[in-house]
Amino acid sequence: MKKNESYLAEYAKLCRAADQVEADLFEQHGVLRGLRDKNGNGVVAGLTNISRIESFKMENGVKVPCEGKLWYRGYDCIELIEGFRRKRYGFEEIAYLLLFGALPTEGELKQFKDILASQRTLPTNFTRDVIMKAPSGDIMNSLTRSVLTLASYDKNGSDTSIENVLRQCIGLISVFPMLAVYGYHAYNHYENDESMYIHRPQRKLSTAENLLQMLRPDKKYTELEARVLDIALVLHMEHGGGNNSTFTTRVVTSSGSDTYSVIAAALSSLKGPKHGGANIKVVEMMRDIAANVSDWEDEDAVRNYLQRILNKEVFDQKGLIYGMGHAVYSLSDPRAQVFKGFVQQLAEAKGRNKDFALYSMIERLAPEVISQKAHIYKGVSANVDFYSGFVYSMLEIPLELYTPIFAIARIVGWSAHRIEELINMDKIIRPAYKSVMQEMEYVEMESRD
Repeated sequence: MKKNESYLAEYAKLCRAADQVEADLFEQHGVLRGLRDKNGNGVVAGLTNISRIESFKMENGVKVPCEGKLWYRGYDCIELIEGFRRKRYGFEEIAYLLLFGALPTEGELKQFKDILASQRTLPTNFTRDVIMKAPSGDIMNSLTRSVLTLASYDKNGSDTSIENVLRQCIGLISVFPMLAVYGYHAYNHYENDESMYIHRPQRKLSTAENLLQMLRPDKKYTELEARVLDIALVLHMEHGGGNNSTFTTRVVTSSGSDTYSVIAAALSSLKGPKHGGANIKVVEMMRDIAANVSDWEDEDAVRNYLQRILNKEVFDQKGLIYGMGHAVYSLSDPRAQVFKGFVQQLAEAKGRNKDFALYSMIERLAPEVISQKAHIYKGVSANVDFYSGFVYSMLEIPLELYTPIFAIARIVGWSAHRIEELINMDKIIRPAYKSVMQEMEYVEMESRD
């Protein structure tokens, strides 16, 4: 701490004393911390036609955990992936579905892809003057800054008509890969002293293909690499209105704010390690396990190390096995289930079978270890973050881009929820907070301690 900032420790101490609320008061006043009850049920804050998460069923009036399901506009997400995975890239098709509520015909999909391709362009000198001007290893901050700056180039930036918001959202969906990848290249050049190259997106390529060719020095990628990344983008595209960044989207939209400010707020939410950074922690944890367990095939040794992680003895000493468990899903996360098969294909192609075997073993052992350590009110299983970080590492995507890639996918869901909120908006979203402060009598300056 700098000498002239020594006051901060004392001020922080005052804040802790003034702002600490006793934990039992939350229960006493019926406050659901995190807007979720002890069973993980969220406070219902709105209605949506965009997606649905299924993690339990009612049997004879009793809530019973079930295998997880994720629905996009009424379609089972797994069925959607099975429908396109061998025939075409799915990002653009599922983006159309989420935005407009119906699966596109061949002609409608071609038109939409042409529109996205035509929007993959940034204002003149934007890359040089905005992205490269202040490079940062925090690519999410770079992405947020770029989004807010784009507002300055939009003559109708504050127009919240559905037509104009659609134009803005489609434009942002199109340029997000460029903003993220160029932001990384600027950082990698100016901060890491690596070579600088800026590859333009190609009109005929899919979002996943463009992302890989813009990122790599030689622009090369295999079809399997692009298809697995495409599926990852589809699986991260949307996840109900209750996740933090999507709820942020709806809250800020309800205030009447413009699209760029709304998406910047959503990005700020997503960058939090409790939301969008989970797959980074999985990769770091797996590296730690691999380095400290000599025999990856020894289940007892792996189980013992997982127990030590839970006991806060090793790794980051937080007592968490990252990638395990979910706020909503219980028995399984459908995204992880469908993703695992594609992850295995990529691992075989990349010669990473041993790594995949370790991931699979931990996926099997971790729920057992966790249930022995603590009472679990619902099942615990691997979530999509458990495998997505492994995929990105096999695709040689740098850690700095893990969360931005999440944003490249989730911008579609945010856009759909923004439009739905605008169409149905009645009141500004304004939750209540109950004050528990004590009333005080004013004290004259000379009488204060």
